[in-house]
Amino acid sequence: MEVKRIVANIAVAAADPAAAKRFYGEVLGLDRLMDHGWITTYGQDGHMQVQISVASEGGNGTPVPDLSIEVDDVDEAYSRCVQAGISIEYGPADEPWGVRRFYVRDPFGKLVNILAHL
Repeated sequence: MEVKRIVANIAVAAADPAAAKRFYGEVLGLDRLMDHGWITTYGQDGHMQVQISVASEGGNGTPVPDLSIEVDDVDEAYSRCVQAGISIEYGPADEPWGVRRFYVRDPFGKLVNILAHL
């Protein structure tokens, strides 16, 4: 058996497709891969890796994020979030384990760690 994909599912009381599209589609630049009305999936075909992390903290005393999203340019992602009026909860910071990152909350209240390897 081979695990082919791991998908993060965000439970929301009432789906807000416009908020999801704005944050995941426009700010982070992900493609809408699937939309059944009750579930919408964003991503990039062929670019995802199978990973799952189990953590007792987020590092440097931060809370464990609900999602970690690796980008190619963390400073551009940070700028897009600021321009979109999204509150930054941590960073940007160059961490001793070799990443530059910052935390934001998505439209559904989930803590998102946006990072790039240095």
